[in-house]
Amino acid sequence: MPQLDEDGAGDRPENRIRILRVFFIAVFVLYAARLFSMQILSGEFYRSRAQNIVRRTTVIPAQRGEIFDRAFSRPLAMNTDSFAVSITPAEVPRDEIENLFNRVAAILGIGREQIDRKIPPQYYYLYQPVEIAVNISLPLIAALAEQVDTLPGVSWQSKPMRNYADSGSLSHVLGYVGDITRDELTMLYNWGYQQGDVIGKAGIERQYDEILRGKRGQETRTVDVRGRRIAGNSNSIREAPVMGKNLVLTIDRSMQTLAEKALGPRMGAVVILQPATGEILAMVSYPWYDPNIFNRSDLGAEYQALSNDPNKPFINRAIQSNYPPASTFKIVMTTGILAENAFPAEQLVDCQGEISYGDRQWRCHIRRPGHGRLNLHQAMAQSCDIYYWTVGREHLEVERIVSYAMDYGFGKSTGIDLPGEIAGFIPTPQWKERRYHERWQGGDTMNMSIGQGYTLVTPIQMANMVSMVVNDGTVYKPHLLKEVRDPISGAVEQSIRPELLHESSVDNKVFAAVRKDMRGVISEGTARFPLNIRTVEIAGKTGTGEVGLQDRWHSWFAAYAPYDAEDPEEQIVVSIIVEAANSWEWWAPYASAIIFQGIFADQSYEEAVAALGLQYLMPVQGRRE
Repeated sequence: MPQLDEDGAGDRPENRIRILRVFFIAVFVLYAARLFSMQILSGEFYRSRAQNIVRRTTVIPAQRGEIFDRAFSRPLAMNTDSFAVSITPAEVPRDEIENLFNRVAAILGIGREQIDRKIPPQYYYLYQPVEIAVNISLPLIAALAEQVDTLPGVSWQSKPMRNYADSGSLSHVLGYVGDITRDELTMLYNWGYQQGDVIGKAGIERQYDEILRGKRGQETRTVDVRGRRIAGNSNSIREAPVMGKNLVLTIDRSMQTLAEKALGPRMGAVVILQPATGEILAMVSYPWYDPNIFNRSDLGAEYQALSNDPNKPFINRAIQSNYPPASTFKIVMTTGILAENAFPAEQLVDCQGEISYGDRQWRCHIRRPGHGRLNLHQAMAQSCDIYYWTVGREHLEVERIVSYAMDYGFGKSTGIDLPGEIAGFIPTPQWKERRYHERWQGGDTMNMSIGQGYTLVTPIQMANMVSMVVNDGTVYKPHLLKEVRDPISGAVEQSIRPELLHESSVDNKVFAAVRKDMRGVISEGTARFPLNIRTVEIAGKTGTGEVGLQDRWHSWFAAYAPYDAEDPEEQIVVSIIVEAANSWEWWAPYASAIIFQGIFADQSYEEAVAALGLQYLMPVQGRRE
């Protein structure tokens, strides 16, 4: 039997009830304190978290700034109205997905596989819209809108696309844009770039992407816990995007067209430059491509064809291809000979058409019977190899040749404001020994003296070489950006000033003598027939680069005009390379003649050709070699 206390009460129920009452009161106090803390003391924090949970932010892309030529009249790259179509997979009943995808693909005229790539099965649960097609026209959007009631999850929004009007040969200058890749995002994330951004991929679009891209906007709206919009909610917040700045380039549209037509369908490049400022007035590289293809939703086959084209249309040959400079290098040689007094300018060298050195005969390719006895001025005009072989090997020597080549900027990039420029190459005895484990020979010096052998230069470097002669040793950095302007008012926010790239220590009298010798090339030398122009006096140098073929050579011409102009800003430099891949026609000097005639006579390509009487050469314009 249980033991009783004195009152006989034992473990009474009242005691148990009292304990439970205290326990429940304690729990209530604890919960009340916690609620007080959450709602009163920390209420703002949790309200903010609650809003973040039920609000979703959508990015509104900014329009890119437009790109103009130097006249600021009509844009070269602009934004055109178009639409992007999206599908929110989770809003589509699972048993209707196949049918809906097929219907949308048929309406938009795209492949079903394109939608499958954008929305794989693992995305079917997403309540976020997935963009499946861009650059969709208004009529197609209207066709979608007519059936929208039977197309659950399908939506569209305005998405301006980049349009390049009459880009032609400007494709390498302007470049193109595209969606940011994962690798690009990894590198640019800290610069404010996000998934889904459109960025510049090449040319000016890439070089000045931060200026062109503007500032994205955003729209914040209320959604449910599964990410679906709450109908009738008026608490959305919209921050408008800011358009990017407009760019004005140094490109002269009429000169660009003239250079494009003068080069014609020939693989090569043309650079027209103002030596007094470094401004690029025209830049042509053939073959080119249409940058508008990158606006298409499914450009795979076309892009693949361009990528596999053996003529490499994506390469800007003006800055991304290098060639043996051939006889244009005799400008460097002449400068070194005069500056170093390595060989008297009036002393004669006898050219009999060939000389013997080492175990071979070296033949002067310009004139097989030989030029006879000539001095430096005559050797430059007639492009006599034997003169430069002899003086280069026996008097100037390789170390000084290398020094003057580098003084002219060969072997290093110019710093032009385009991505992807290469530096060319200037060989040295030390390099040859490291690379081939062979000593530099006299024959190497002879090859280098006429711009053959290992030496490689780009057309933009060639233009800078001539600019240095014109400016008495001063070279300005070549550039394409002229101004940055406000997209609304058009006000100039930044003007690009000439930037000194290099200043040579060579005496001005040497450059004056070189200019005179370059004029002799036109007035009495190798270019007197193709450059027989009355409109303007030209000074320059031809070059025929050997590439190991018996019937084809690179055709170079580097020149400037007007010769001895009183106002330096009137002078322009033209650098042209026509590759040996074309049928041999020694076209570079003729193309230069057309360009100089067109510019200084204010004529179109057709008018310049007629004025020079070159119609008999024009059938080649319709043929791509």
